[in-house]
Amino acid sequence: MPRVLTIAGSDSGGGAGIQADLKTFCALGAYGASAITALTAQNTLGVQAVQAVDPAFVRAQCDSVLSDIGADAVKCGMLANAGIVRTIARVLDDYASRHVVLDTVMIAKGGHPLLDADAVAALRDELLPRASLITPNLPEAAALLGEAVAADEEAMLRQGERLLALGARAVLMKGGHLALSAESADWLVSAEGALRFAAPRVATRHGHGTGCSLSAALAALRPQRDSWQETVADAKRWLSGALAAADRLDVGRGTGPVHHLYRWW
Repeated sequence: MPRVLTIAGSDSGGGAGIQADLKTFCALGAYGASAITALTAQNTLGVQAVQAVDPAFVRAQCDSVLSDIGADAVKCGMLANAGIVRTIARVLDDYASRHVVLDTVMIAKGGHPLLDADAVAALRDELLPRASLITPNLPEAAALLGEAVAADEEAMLRQGERLLALGARAVLMKGGHLALSAESADWLVSAEGALRFAAPRVATRHGHGTGCSLSAALAALRPQRDSWQETVADAKRWLSGALAAADRLDVGRGTGPVHHLYRWW
């Protein structure tokens, strides 16, 4: 069973962040450990408050896990501020994890900022070159590049190539923010070229934690697969099922989570 460490924020509502990551790891046959970077007071209606964890304590959590349990993959999610970003960069150097998935979390679905403005440059300069795969949505890719948000797949692909040129080893450009169509297309961009992955859009009002869950699925599956191509295909297939089953849950009065354990319940 692969060991996967998630370094991310806690979601008190259980739909995103650390909680979504651990559910995803469990659903996909991985053992999950965690290092919490921030506490959030949030529910299906939005984020009410955020409290970042001291970078030294984030480091202590990572050391505790990696010096004993180890990790076959690491997923980085909400990192809150530049101090935590730089701390994680040193952790990744010290422990040389083979598969590092960087989910460039910046803004919650409801619009609440989850990364300080001065930390965007640190994320781009310190962590992007240390990641095996980064998974930006279109607003996040634009923020990293200092450009306008891509309006079509051609612009999306070009931005993925520019992120690759900044040092990322592979980029999964997520197209969920493109104008609504019958399918949702993502592009995997690497030195080997670009591959398009499309899935039918799922008609549900629930989708809280979708990005966290996808990046967690990629981290859980990569040690169990031979390539990122195979990993992305299987992760998207699992997430489509979790979205399709989301309406079977009855969680909160707002945007509920995907159904991480749909295959078992």
